[in-house]
Amino acid sequence: MKKQQTILIVEDEAEIREGIRILLSGESYTILEAENGEQALRKMSPQVDLVILDVMMPGISGLRVCEEIRKTSTVPILFLTAKAQESDKLIGLTAGGDDYLVKPFSYAELIARVKALLRRYCVYQGKGQPGATYENDTLSVCGVTIALDHNQVWVKGEERDLTEIEYQILRLLMQKPQWTFSAQAIYESIWNEPYFPISNGTVMVHIRKLRTKIEENPQNPVYIRTVWGKGYRFGWESSYGPK
Repeated sequence: MKKQQTILIVEDEAEIREGIRILLSGESYTILEAENGEQALRKMSPQVDLVILDVMMPGISGLRVCEEIRKTSTVPILFLTAKAQESDKLIGLTAGGDDYLVKPFSYAELIARVKALLRRYCVYQGKGQPGATYENDTLSVCGVTIALDHNQVWVKGEERDLTEIEYQILRLLMQKPQWTFSAQAIYESIWNEPYFPISNGTVMVHIRKLRTKIEENPQNPVYIRTVWGKGYRFGWESSYGPK
């Protein structure tokens, strides 16, 4: 029998939390609830497949909760925020979030985001697929090795922990190391949503976070190169010129 996926809802407003719980329970997810950051961190476990996290909460903020979760887990995190400014969204992504919804949001939009994040996470982690083996299904380029069908990455033999979005971006770039991907191509490939000008900032934040995890010097990257005016590509500095 297929294991039910578990979602942790972290929201201090009881009505919003209850509404999300009722909706997602109807989709056959197992639901855990927390009304503040302290409870959320106590309820986190390897069994949690997705965290829906309010940014503004009394006590420990959602951003701080996200940072703490990221110390031990790559579970996808969907931020709920009352602020629509792009800068606020980018702060959440910089803290380690994978996606965000601005309140008020439609339940249809919430379900779509939840299913997309869970689908990517479970496919690349191999969750719910007993007997799956990945030892020989890897790709190595310039000293970076990735498992092609689940989230596992090594840089010069040392394993690195990436979020699902970071892993997918790296995988996309490494599969065509001499190809320049525009921000639009990356966004539409990874998020599977229409690209808008503000989406460029979302891609940029995730590229920056990815570089901090795989580059020796993120300010002078040798793996993920910026092709000014065009996008990003994967490869050595000596092969592609200026970063």
